[in-house]
Amino acid sequence: MERISRIIFVAVSLLAATLFAQEPKCAGVARDCDQQIRHMLSGRRYLGATIEDRNPGLVVKAVHENGPAERNGLRPGDRLIALNGKSLTQATAREFKQYLADARDTGRLFMIISRRNVYQKLEIRLEPYTKEQISKIVAAHLAQTHPTTAGTH
Repeated sequence: MERISRIIFVAVSLLAATLFAQEPKCAGVARDCDQQIRHMLSGRRYLGATIEDRNPGLVVKAVHENGPAERNGLRPGDRLIALNGKSLTQATAREFKQYLADARDTGRLFMIISRRNVYQKLEIRLEPYTKEQISKIVAAHLAQTHPTTAGTH
């Protein structure tokens, strides 16, 4: 019986170690991550919406409160039809992110959406992240990947 208990203990330990090893981890030191995230997002523009693949096409899953998307009329459930002259009817979320990156120089987005089967044109300006938003992003990263140091920054 003791041998079976040891075997079960070893098996469970190996399974736990395997699952733990598969979790995404940050290899950086908390202070370095904090500085890198702040540097990366400083001056960078954002849309303020979460987009999801719908095979085919893209739909707005969520719109962040007080962000550029919300202020310019984008709503959850909107189907994305086109962005700056590029069709989105067959696009993936990855392609959408690339189109956003292409527009970061001017920060201007001309979107055609479908809301309740009615097409609408929206003009949205990407805006820089605020210091408060960057601090929230840093805090979330530290809490998730550096839990022992999250409260010290």
